[in-house]
Formats: sequence, C-alpha cells, structure tokens
Amino acid sequence: MAKHFPPISYNEYLKVPELVSLQSRRSAQFGRPAHDETLFIIVHQTYELWFKQILTELNSAIEIFRQPLIDESAMGSAVARLQRVVSVQRLLLEQITVLETMTPLDFLEFREFIYPASGFQSAQFREIENKLGLQRTERLDFNAQPYLAYVDPAERERLVESERTPSLFDLLESWLARTPFLESENFEFWAEYRRAVARMFDRDRGVVEGNPLLNAVERERNVAELSAHEKTFDALFDPVVYEQARAEGQWRFSHRAIRACLLIQLYRNQPILHLPHLLLTALQDIDEGFTQWRYRHALMAHRMLGAKIGTGGSSGASYLRAATEKHRIYLDLFSLATYLIPRSELPALPPEARKQLGFYHGA
Repeated sequence: MAKHFPPISYNEYLKVPELVSLQSRRSAQFGRPAHDETLFIIVHQTYELWFKQILTELNSAIEIFRQPLIDESAMGSAVARLQRVVSVQRLLLEQITVLETMTPLDFLEFREFIYPASGFQSAQFREIENKLGLQRTERLDFNAQPYLAYVDPAERERLVESERTPSLFDLLESWLARTPFLESENFEFWAEYRRAVARMFDRDRGVVEGNPLLNAVERERNVAELSAHEKTFDALFDPVVYEQARAEGQWRFSHRAIRACLLIQLYRNQPILHLPHLLLTALQDIDEGFTQWRYRHALMAHRMLGAKIGTGGSSGASYLRAATEKHRIYLDLFSLATYLIPRSELPALPPEARKQLGFYHGA
C-alpha cells in the first residue's frame, strides 16, 4: 500500500515567497532605484544556485572515486554526474547573454552602491575549482593577495578543507594509475605502439621528401619539424624523460596515469573502455566550459567597464583574461591529442586482449 504524506503546495515546497523576496536593490535603499539592478541580482543569485548543483554533482563523483574498486554501474553514475555539470555550464554561458542586455550606462546607475562586492568573493566557485583540482600554487593572485583573503571568514575553513582533501583530479590520477595495461606473454602494447609511431613518422617523412611542391629549404624545415614532433613521444616511452618534462610543468598526471589515458583514447571503441572514455571527455568538456565562461566574463567586464577597475578592486577585464588560461586544470587530457595515431595504424589486439576489453557474452 502506498504511503500517504501530508500535501504540500508549489509555493511551500519551493519556498517561492522567500525566494522572490531576496532581490533587494541597494540603489532603492539609497533613494536612487536602478531598474537593471534587479536583473544583476537575479543572474548572480542564479549563478550561486547552479554552483550549488555543480558541487552536488562533483561531491557525488568524488565519493565514487574514493572507493578502491569502482563498479561499472558506479562509473556510469560518475559519468552522468559530470555530464550534468557540462549541461549546467551551458546555462551559465547563456546567463551572460541575458546579463549583456544591460548596457554600461545601465550598470553605472547602481555600480557605486555595490562596491566592493565582487564575483571573486564567491566561495562556492572557489570550492568548485578546488574540488576539480586547481592547486593554490597555480592560482592567479587577486590584488597580490591569495584568494582566501577575500572570501567570507565563515567560508574560509570550508575552502581550506577542500584544499586538504583529495580532489577529483587526485582521485582520477590514482584510478588511472591502477588501470591494467595490455601486456601479456605474446603481446606488449607499448613496444607495438612505439613501432607503429615510428612507421607513421617514416611514412610522413617520405611524403615530405617526395613532395615536388616543396623546395629544398622547405623540405628540410618540414623534416626537422617532424623529427622534433617524433622526439616528444620519448616521454611516453621513458619514465625518466617524462618526469623531467613533468618537473618543468609540461605534465601534471603521473607517467602511469597519462599512459592509461592514452590507452583509453586509442581503444575507446572497446566495450570496457566506453565509460572511461566518456569520463575523460566530460572532464575536458568541464575544463573547456569554465574556460569559455571565464573568457565570456572577461569580455563582458571589458564591455561594461572598459579600463576601469572591477568592483572588487581588481584590474577588471585584464585579470579575468589572465585567469582564463591560468586556471585550467585538465590540460593533460587536451595535450594527449598530440600522441594519437590513426586507427589504421593501431597495433592489432590479440584475441586474449580483445576478450579482456570486451563484454563477456560478446567475447
């Protein structure tokens, strides 16, 4: 028999009266009501609500990856949570479009009343960055001060705790490092892959050297560029070379983790790698989504403020532009495209490897 619960109305459930009472214009409080301030407040309050939802999804994914062994159904849940974050990010971008219906003159009608409030003070957004894996050492200082100096003291401890605990990046790296590689008595994937890479570059050099449209100087330059590109593959095959590049800031993932990423990308059509591939794709989408959002925010700030400083005292648009690239987290996943080779060049998997990567009944 179904349980009977007390009825509840739409207004009660969503607390609509309380919600719509929260848009208090400071311009009106000081006797100069500005029409567009309501829009400004609603857009930024909505941002905070969506940030709360993003944190809900990230916390769920982090809890899944805390487990020493991750069931396939749990992996599906993690992918779905992260894909939901990507969908939310599209809404964050669209909100900028709505906000830009306010002109610079409209903004100036109330800007002085909200000083020094700034989006930089959003503790939820800083927590999102921390949970995704942005390191404090990689953050761009705000007015030569660390970001914690500008958040509400009541929020500071929560942000410090989010720095202390493993981020999604940390947990993903550990999970990737545990990925079994395709090594067996009769098949060594990395040796086969290295030979495939060498064949690919030998073929490309042959194409360049036989191109009648290139003169001797162009031909020599193109061959040198191919050789330099081939040299970058050394990091994949030699952990010492990789760790040196990592120490120089070229990579962040461990050597085992980055090799696992590449394996997933190269053989993503194998059934057991479908979800891992979707996971890595979602993380790239999230990184790209926040990069786009920061850049759109920078453009909007320039449009609204010109060369003026931001309400929080920052350099306005220039600070936001600098943070766009500085605060990217999953650059390693984007850099992996350098090491992809055509499917036709991939080492053919032996039957035991196909069985390992396939579904039981299909195998």
